[in-house]
Amino acid sequence: MLNIPASGALDFVSLGALVHRLDPGRIPFRKANQLQIHVSGGEFNCAANLADCFQLKTGVATAMVDYPIGDLIHERVRAMGVKPFYKRFVHDGVRGPNMATVYSDQGCGVRPPVVFYNRSNEAAGMLKAGDFNWSEIFAGGVRWFHSGGIFAALSPTTPDLIIEGMKAAKAAGAVTSFDLNYRAKLWQISGGLDKAQETLRRIVEHVDVLVGNEEDLQKGLGLEGQDVESASKLDPSAFFGMMKAVAQDLPNVKAVATTLREVQSTNRHKWSAVLWLEGKTYQAPEADLDVLDRVGGGDGFASGLIYGLMKGESPEKALRLGWAHGALLTTYPGDTTMATIKDVEAFASGGSARIQR
Repeated sequence: MLNIPASGALDFVSLGALVHRLDPGRIPFRKANQLQIHVSGGEFNCAANLADCFQLKTGVATAMVDYPIGDLIHERVRAMGVKPFYKRFVHDGVRGPNMATVYSDQGCGVRPPVVFYNRSNEAAGMLKAGDFNWSEIFAGGVRWFHSGGIFAALSPTTPDLIIEGMKAAKAAGAVTSFDLNYRAKLWQISGGLDKAQETLRRIVEHVDVLVGNEEDLQKGLGLEGQDVESASKLDPSAFFGMMKAVAQDLPNVKAVATTLREVQSTNRHKWSAVLWLEGKTYQAPEADLDVLDRVGGGDGFASGLIYGLMKGESPEKALRLGWAHGALLTTYPGDTTMATIKDVEAFASGGSARIQR
């Protein structure tokens, strides 16, 4: 059973890296002459979505650098209603340490989005066990604690910090979740596949709820499953077929969820989602999405699902809330939500795109 505390000073706390994403829209970077700036980070996105859309009390534990980009990011954290718990770093005016930069155009039609990074001398990668006073952060109670695989891949010290945070959260009675978010490029410079699996396995020993697809489970955790490239992207059988391995190898994991997405073009996706919860399986409907900006859709799904579970909704309803919020998030620019609870519930219950008067 997921024993979620009924109350706490904080409903949700995440641990991860804050980044700023530079977005030229549909123009490729090599031809760009203006950019939008989005504040992001998988763990922060969930905290921001749960605070802004779902009106929960959330916090984020992360690194913050005292320079103008840090100021910009901090303003957005506060604007989304997230309580910050910072380990602060001083910028030397030249080399850093830095808040990471993500570069991502939106693509269009047959041209896919292109994403690349500058995480050089990133402050978040310098975080280590002992940097946060978890007893103080969780003093008034916490219901849910969340982190992710991208943060785990940043440096040799971040995995131990995640484990430390999860142990403290569990001691405070919280449910723990982890988004595997396996990224081959990041792990390639952090020790390769074997290092990724060894690291993520150590973390997942402390996790109640996993977010991840078949590739995440196979490559990130080394679980056996069918060829992830051969099945239909909307066919849940490959995902559900791996749950026996999850139950056997990871008995502490009570739930696993992921989105299902078939990309027909950059701006046209088929969308669904699946949930395995304590031995039972659930699937959301299929929807055709007209996508403006796909970045953050997975975090939007995780946020809605977590909200539904924390609210005590049925597994079917919680899954549909995640599915609906993730779908809506692809219709907004940027990585975090612009939806309201009413928007999410309307789409989850079969709402349409007819004009609202």
